[in-house]
This record gives sequence, structure tokens and C-alpha cells, in this order.
Amino acid sequence: MGVTKDEAWELAEHWVGAWNAHDLDSIMTHYEDAVELTSPVAARLLGTADGMVVGKANLRAYFQRGLEAYPDLQFHLVDVLWGLNSVVLYYTNQTGNRTGEFMELSSAGKVARVVAHYNA
Repeated sequence: MGVTKDEAWELAEHWVGAWNAHDLDSIMTHYEDAVELTSPVAARLLGTADGMVVGKANLRAYFQRGLEAYPDLQFHLVDVLWGLNSVVLYYTNQTGNRTGEFMELSSAGKVARVVAHYNA
């Protein structure tokens, strides 16, 4: 059946709200324990070539580092796309840079895999 438009927007708006509040506990409610994230920002912040973060504890530590590195971090949701078991969040940050995050969802509706894309 897949993700509905309303479900996709609800997830996206809650996710962006949690980030804008810098509420790490709320941010983490969206992710599976075995989550995998791939991001060029992770590669830069963590000094890894593959930019991969595996597992909820490691993801939390990475997000904590990001929030500390960017204390003025704010996201503005531009659009949300939805598929069978996935969503794409398209948003800008406080400097106007654009990001698209592909999020594959588990059967429980939690994010199991993320692939982040940036324009800067």
C-alpha cells in the first residue's frame, strides 16, 4: 500500500520540528535501532570516506555532533515526496543550502535507511 501523502507530510513536519527545536530525543524517535545513514556531511564531520553511520547509538552521536557544530541550525521544509515504503524530504537550512534526504521506512514506519544529498 505504501506511504500516504498525509503520513509523509506528518513525518516530515515532525522531523523538521524536532531538528528546529534541537531536541535530540525527539529527533531519534524517527529511527530504527539498525538504521544506516549515508551522507557527505557525515564523511566530513566524522572523517570517514564512506560517510556511513550505522546503528541508532552511532547516529545519535553523529547528530549530537552536528547540533554542536551548527548551533544556529534551522530547517525549512520545501517539499515532501512519498513512495511505497519511503519518503524524500526536501528542505533548506539556515544558510539557504538545499538538502534532499531519501528515507526508507521499516514496516513500523521508522526510518531504516537514509541517503542524504546536498547542493553545497
